[in-house]
Amino acid sequence: MKAPGKRYDDATIETLLLDLVDTHPNDLVRVVAARIPTTRPTVLLRVRKLILGGYLTSSGGSRPRYARGGSVRRSFRYDTAGLDEDSVWRRDVRPLLEGLSANVIALCQHGLTEMVNNAVDHSGAESVTVFVDRSPNRLAMVVDDDGIGIFRKIATHLELPDDRLALFELAKGKLTTDPARHTGEGVFFSSRMFDSFQIVSGALTFDHDQQEPDDVLTEAEVDLKGTSVVMIVSPTSRRTIKQVFDEFSSGPDDYAFAKTIVPVRLAAFGDENLVSRSQARRVMQRVERFRTVVLDFAGVDTIGQAFADEIFRVFADAHPNVELVPMHPVVAVQHMIRRAQDLRAPLFDG
Repeated sequence: MKAPGKRYDDATIETLLLDLVDTHPNDLVRVVAARIPTTRPTVLLRVRKLILGGYLTSSGGSRPRYARGGSVRRSFRYDTAGLDEDSVWRRDVRPLLEGLSANVIALCQHGLTEMVNNAVDHSGAESVTVFVDRSPNRLAMVVDDDGIGIFRKIATHLELPDDRLALFELAKGKLTTDPARHTGEGVFFSSRMFDSFQIVSGALTFDHDQQEPDDVLTEAEVDLKGTSVVMIVSPTSRRTIKQVFDEFSSGPDDYAFAKTIVPVRLAAFGDENLVSRSQARRVMQRVERFRTVVLDFAGVDTIGQAFADEIFRVFADAHPNVELVPMHPVVAVQHMIRRAQDLRAPLFDG
């Protein structure tokens, strides 16, 4: 039982209502109010919201009997020791998705199992909690662990001076702290399968939204333990796994992860400009693993001569088999890119 006198938020009350509705359909409000404890009017406010959202139904007039509605909100907690992500999917999550199209179920299976596996294998967590929230217009899944934190783990592995750079590396793809057992493709592809994909870890939040042109990195004052991954998709989405993989493969008959998109602006901290060779090397770290590297300059107003030269001459000369494709450069950035490209050594003498 919760300690008397402690204040509980609305989400806690709603979770308890949904947890107890099957065993207390006739006295749900009284039982929840006593468990927390709080007043019955406070609990009734949350009941009404859950009814409006389709999570609960009510029948019986002045002495209501409550039951689960068509919308679903469930949570499951697991110890990571010996945890099998396929069992989490098959036993607990998949039954909640009945009636959805095959492509949406496939997206959810990929994202859920990848993120649970990451938490088990990489986070050092003792436990993982999975949340599923399904309504007619929205399906959300959350994988929450109590481990070291994904950005901190990557920064330590790559010896990065700042956790924010871990996000930058994660955005490129092909990043893993355990290459013997993982390809480093899970987060990259999962983030592109959902309408919205969010990672919250430490004081950093990364948002990838299909409706927005740019990924967003925000910082909070509170440093939270562990990692939360939030995946949201429309139940009527037509997106398929094949479409996502095709976008980043090198051709219709080659499904190698051969293409990446690098959000260049994430290499800058705060309002600093991208002018140095060290910043350029930060941008190009590990991208030699790809055949095509799209450098997205959205949100970048200017770059320095040394920055451009390091990428479009030095890196290009050292890796002639890697195609560099600038995207969304403003005129000033285009000028610096062309200047560096014009200084490249000819591929052949004579």
